[in-house]
Amino acid sequence: MINVLFFARLREQLSTDSIEISPIENMTTDHIRQQLAEKNETWAKLMQADSLLVAVNQQITDWSHSVVSGDEVAFFPPVTGG
Repeated sequence: MINVLFFARLREQLSTDSIEISPIENMTTDHIRQQLAEKNETWAKLMQADSLLVAVNQQITDWSHSVVSGDEVAFFPPVTGG
């Protein structure tokens, strides 16, 4: 299984902080994003946002990063500071 986490306002808008998904062969972070976007209109809007960031095993990465069973994938909006 792949543990998928959601942070900040994304977690609030999706009303969940995590889900688990089954991996497929040659899965990437973009595959996960697209799979989640198919859940419903709200998920599609949030998962397809240009500003969405992704990390695998606590390392920020891009949408072509390979993902395997046991990985932790996190989605979050851009981080801002003051």
